[in-house]
Amino acid sequence: MDSNGCRTALLVVIVAVIVGGLGFATGFASGYLIAQPDTLAFLPTVEAPASATPVVEAPTTAPGESPTPGPTASPTPPPTIEIPPPSGTTFDLFWEAWNLIQRDYYGDLPSEEEMTYGAIRGAISTLGDPFTGFIEPDVAAINREDDSGSFEGIGAYVTMKEGRLMIVSTFKDQPAEKAGLRRNDIVLKVDDTPIENMSIYEAISLIRGPAGTPVRLTILRKGEKEPFEVEIIRARIEIPVVESEMRDDGIAYVSLLDFSSDASDKLDKAIQEMMKQNPKGLILDLRGNPGGWLNEAVLVSGLFLPKDSVVVIERYKDQDPEVLRTPYRPTVPDIPLVVLVDGGSASASEIVAGALQDHGRAILIGEKTFGKGSVQWPHELSNGAELRVTVARWFTPNDRAIHGQGLEPDIVVERTEEDIEAERDPQLDRAVEYLLTGQ
Repeated sequence: MDSNGCRTALLVVIVAVIVGGLGFATGFASGYLIAQPDTLAFLPTVEAPASATPVVEAPTTAPGESPTPGPTASPTPPPTIEIPPPSGTTFDLFWEAWNLIQRDYYGDLPSEEEMTYGAIRGAISTLGDPFTGFIEPDVAAINREDDSGSFEGIGAYVTMKEGRLMIVSTFKDQPAEKAGLRRNDIVLKVDDTPIENMSIYEAISLIRGPAGTPVRLTILRKGEKEPFEVEIIRARIEIPVVESEMRDDGIAYVSLLDFSSDASDKLDKAIQEMMKQNPKGLILDLRGNPGGWLNEAVLVSGLFLPKDSVVVIERYKDQDPEVLRTPYRPTVPDIPLVVLVDGGSASASEIVAGALQDHGRAILIGEKTFGKGSVQWPHELSNGAELRVTVARWFTPNDRAIHGQGLEPDIVVERTEEDIEAERDPQLDRAVEYLLTGQ
């Protein structure tokens, strides 16, 4: 495998979001969340940029069909609603308005469930936080499935940006890439359903589906005058996690595609195999990597940093900061190291890159990272729905904020769409040059 084949700057999975495990994303890599942050083995997980969320399994409705029921076909008497007694607070106004709508609205009322969901989403929207979100029961059930390392979907990571679903990267040789989707493409519709201002969880539930079935996306692309449609046949997508190559110039190259539950182990094995050939330097490619398990970010950092090195500082609302440190002696403590990053490097990728940069263990080459540095914890509600709430922020060992800031590379090198189409990789070329010359 040549270096271009080994890794492009783009990587994605609309397969199953962090944002289910890679099974988040609010990733199409959603789910990397658990609620026991007090031990290394059970740290809250990193969610892809809401995030790059992988779309995975079949939707609960047919392709193109809205995942929520519409208004009833004929007027029905409004149900009797038990209204809590006045509490003397501003929130009483909500119940006052709710009661008047139920009593007086002329027309078909949505179901009580739909109105409740709408009220929850409205309240969440006032937070101005795209990573705190409400997920309906059917989608939440999919997101809670184990991360198996394979999914059914189109093979792309996405994020929600200013109310629009944007392609972060595409998986090599998978349906989204083969159909011509590119980084920064905006998805306006899924089949005939507009998805603008829809939650990322709802949008990906429309895109994912069983292998062999078609989905039609309406795409808005910079430089194109009008939106255009792309039909994609969904497939079963296996996530490689690690790709590696010992190059002819003596540089070891390894690409980490996500931080799933065994990422550090697979990366360690790939590096150790290449170390047998005495490489002159090592390139760790985190471009397009949307994140995954926080635990894996700590372990990956530990492959390169001394035992007990600070990896990340985690700050909660009403608690003292948590300082997460490397647990073991490193596999490769001193080989010259370059980390490649870009705008698709998010969450766990930024934790690793920031730690290696702050400790002076590696230089970063490429483009500014995504800037996803917050922790979401999932709360399962009584009907199986899920509420994901931002509970903490991450900071690098030198106390640099990640969230909303991203990481600036030590050496900035852009990789354009023209470079990608021509299979050129100036970022990788610059990394090789640096390791061979020291400049």
